Order: sequence, then C-alpha cells, then structure tokens
Amino acid sequence: MEKSKRQHLELCLTLHRAVASGGGNSCFSPYSVASALGLVSRAARGKAADELISLLAGSDDELTRQAELLLGASTLREDRGREKPVLAVSNTLWAWDQLPLNDEFQDELAGWPGGRVKSAPFVSDPEQARQVINADVAEITRNLIPELLEPGTIAPDAVASLVNALYLKAGWIHPFPEDRTEREDFHSTGGTRRALTMRQSEIFPYAARDGWQVVVLPGAGGTEAVILLPGGDLAEAEAGLDAATLARLLQEPHRTQVHLSMPKFDVDVRSLLTERLRELGVSEIFSPDADFTPLTPDPRLCVQDVVHQAVLRVGEQGFEGAAATAVTFRAVSMIIAEPVTVEVNRPFLLLVRHAETGVVYFFSRIVDP
Repeated sequence: MEKSKRQHLELCLTLHRAVASGGGNSCFSPYSVASALGLVSRAARGKAADELISLLAGSDDELTRQAELLLGASTLREDRGREKPVLAVSNTLWAWDQLPLNDEFQDELAGWPGGRVKSAPFVSDPEQARQVINADVAEITRNLIPELLEPGTIAPDAVASLVNALYLKAGWIHPFPEDRTEREDFHSTGGTRRALTMRQSEIFPYAARDGWQVVVLPGAGGTEAVILLPGGDLAEAEAGLDAATLARLLQEPHRTQVHLSMPKFDVDVRSLLTERLRELGVSEIFSPDADFTPLTPDPRLCVQDVVHQAVLRVGEQGFEGAAATAVTFRAVSMIIAEPVTVEVNRPFLLLVRHAETGVVYFFSRIVDP
C-alpha cells in the first residue's frame, strides 16, 4: 500500500508540473484525471495502453492497485454529531447509440465508482451531445462546473466520451471563527495585496522540515487539507519537491498548538490536457493507429481531446470542490510542543485528500487568493 501511495504522489507532482507551468494559480484533481485516464487505459491495447500505464502507475499490476486506492477514497465515513460530508463520483461512458461496445469493458466500467454507460447523439447532433454531457456534469458537481465542454468541442466525427465527475464538500473539524476574518497582506511575486484572511489557534498536526512548514487541517468524514508553506520562493521550493520529500512531509506532522492565519480562496481552473499528455509521453491514444478494441470491436477510434476543470473553495466552515475530466473519442475515418505561528501570507500549495488512503482529491497552488 505504501508503494501505491508513493506512486500516487508521483502522479500528483508530474501532473502539477504539467498543468501549473504558467506560474499563477492552479488547481486540478489527481483523483479525477487518474480515474478518467485509468479507464481509457482499460479501453486501450498495445502502445496506447502502455503509455498511459507508464504515466499512471508504471506497471499493469500497479495500475490495478492504483484503481483500488481510488476506490478506497470513493466513500467517506460519517462522524457522529457532525454534518455529513458529501462526496459524489461518476464515471460515465457517453456513446453514440450505433457504436458497438464490448461487454468486457462495460463490466470493467461497472466496477468503478458511479460507473455507467449512457447514450448521446454524437453523430446526429454533436451540440446536443455536448449539452447532455454538460448537464450531467453540472448535476454531479452541484453546478460548480456548468460547462465542462465548451461550444465546438464535440467534433462532427466524435462518437464517445469518457467523463469522470467529482464533487466534495466537508466541514472543518475546527472551523475558523468568522469574526476573526480580516483583510491582511498577502505577499506574492506580483506584489502585496489585501486578502480576506482567516485566523484561529488550535492543536493541529504540524511539521517543519526540508524547507517547508506543514499544517494539516482535519475535515469531516476522514478528509483533510494539507498546507505546504515554503520558507522562501514557492517556485524554487517546488523545483526540489519530489515524491519522496512530499511523502516525508505528509508523514511528519505531530500535534502542536498552532496560531494559524490563511486566506480564504476560490479557484476555478480549466486545463486542456491533450498537449500536456503528449509532453509526458502519452501520444499514441491521439494517433489513428491507437488500438481501442477492448472498448469497441470497431477499430477506427482515437482520442480527440482531454479536457479537465477543477473548482475549489476554502472558507471558515470548510471546503467545497468539484472536478471533471472528459476524454473524447473520434472516429478515425469514420504530541504537543510549544505553540508555533504559521502565517500563510505568501504563495503556497494546498492538497485536499482522503486521510486513510492518501488519495489527493485536489492539488492547488495559490499565488493570488
């Protein structure tokens, strides 16, 4: 299990570097991307599958263990006396009704959280297919993502789309007092600005090592948010952050009295992953030579685009997030120490994750809250 958790962190950092290369705010869901691409790998054969397996897990056996890890993070426990957290997940294959589908793949899909097959009029009315998919994603994500697929993204030769959608809402075990929230300085590369900043003093898991301060904010249902605050410039600290270091940071915190201040924030980031995946060595799925015969006996399919969107809101009472990933296929021819003070008043990373499995629901960089 520890190896699988380390592999998951490797994927988190690889994707973070790919989608956050611009230097500003970023946010994506490793859970959503890994789910969608994991299903695509099961729909593929040969080089197309091998490239995805290499990115996601390194081996087919490890990919199976990664899928089990994601499954373990698909349910949350109920904490007696606390508001029940909400976690909704769907993995949907939207298919043209004349595209033949293999029973084996449909059985595979049924074993994933929210796995299902639904029909959409790709060939006869691509715009209607787009609207149908968007409406379903909007429902799963409580309308945080009302339009995952923008106009024109479903091409006339599109015949299917694998879509993962995720919604997560949980309260803090220790909410921030709203009357202590004030505008305070947040120091970023673009200068200092005033940001709504929450404050509280509480016993939290805390660590300081390898040039980072780590604070773990427990959430309801076995969720948690992990603040990773570098001692210096975030970009320089990120460059030296590998999976081994991140694993150490996540294992190190011990209960400490923490005087914590951190900004409220609301980020909404769309990522076009097609070119990012090519840069990471996943190119065969976009080729006319791709083999998707495990999905359909029709051999003339390849991936057109991979689109991802993530929304994350963090406030005094807790956090709310949504993410969706769409992979669209087209026809080829057809213990308590001294108190510490943590002032999150400069760029930082924040991970929202499932505490037991370590699966990261959201991986965000906050440069401008």
